[in-house]
Amino acid sequence: CGGSVSDSSGVLQSPNYPGSYPNDADCVWEIQVENNFRVTLTFRDIAMQSGTCQHDYIEVYDGPVHSSPLLGRFCSGSFPTYVSSSNMMSVRFHSDSRFSFRGFQARYSSIPASHNTTIQCLPDYMHVVVSRDYLRSQGYSAQRVTLKDNRCRPTVTSREVVFNIPYNACGTTQEENNDTINYSNTIRVASSGYVIKRKKNVNLHVSCKMLRKSWQQVMYAAEDTVEVNEYQFGRYDMNITFYDSPAFLRQVRRSPYYIDLNQNLYLQACLRSSDPNLKVVVDTCVASPNPHDFNTLAYYLVRNGCPRDSSYATYSSPSSHFVRFKFNAFEFMSRHPSVYLKCQMLVCRLGDYSSHCYRGCSSRAKRDTSPAEEEVDVVVGPLQLRGGDAPSGSTK
Repeated sequence: CGGSVSDSSGVLQSPNYPGSYPNDADCVWEIQVENNFRVTLTFRDIAMQSGTCQHDYIEVYDGPVHSSPLLGRFCSGSFPTYVSSSNMMSVRFHSDSRFSFRGFQARYSSIPASHNTTIQCLPDYMHVVVSRDYLRSQGYSAQRVTLKDNRCRPTVTSREVVFNIPYNACGTTQEENNDTINYSNTIRVASSGYVIKRKKNVNLHVSCKMLRKSWQQVMYAAEDTVEVNEYQFGRYDMNITFYDSPAFLRQVRRSPYYIDLNQNLYLQACLRSSDPNLKVVVDTCVASPNPHDFNTLAYYLVRNGCPRDSSYATYSSPSSHFVRFKFNAFEFMSRHPSVYLKCQMLVCRLGDYSSHCYRGCSSRAKRDTSPAEEEVDVVVGPLQLRGGDAPSGSTK
């Protein structure tokens, strides 16, 4: 149960609804709609163990579960509606080992947020757009909008002031805390040059915050000005590519990738980010004949950094943004003619030796991710046996 949801509207419900939900369930749905839209969530049915909501309950968060404000926790009563302050909302359903009931059903949809200022956290820079109509309505000129480092100039069009702010230049600062890696800068809007100023200067603080499983984008204005609050969420830009040899010179571009039964496979994962102080490692890689189900028929090559298949090995990589590894396809290709891989990568701060990127094999629980780490899932495939290599039906 649970998972990532990206449709513009849909229905969430407890497992087996309208039948009784299972005991000891813990489901988290992450609803992420388009940038500059918000999520509205309305509950239609709630039938759970009532009381103090200590045993079975629903929680709604204004963003990712581990890093966002709790909007509500409930198990009975009226049917609430929640609206996110960003393009992301999370819903958690928990049940204990005692009683079981019908559960819940809720409908979500995306609604446009009318903004005078928008922000996107792209892989290499922050893309910030300020409406000139908005500036004029507040008595400011587009020609007096600059960055903290005024050598980095915006593009001014007839309708907008556009900044592309790199993460590693133009005065962007970096800071870490227990939950995030923060990239911050300041857009300054100066008042007119009159001796007696009618308005204060505006400092528009722009931040892209790296959270567990997401980028959070934040914007706010300071110094007693009109407040602008923007939060957007996205994902790290990560891809995995097959290569035809351990030299990693030629990519395999065809899909499906036809292979021989006992063939070694060589893969490279690449993180696209302008921040040079990041490191990526393989955390978990699992094979399955179904690209939508990596639980029912799952074969783990590596799990929580611990190799599970004797053929799995890693290679040295050209930079900390790359990781290279290989395995032999025999074990799972002997059972299924077509197979997909789902790999979970970990991104950490370079040189953070307390992180799991440096600790290697770990028996930690899935959610026990250290500070300043992000998990990224990538699915690749299918792999198919070359003609003549029919599965033997072996269950070795």
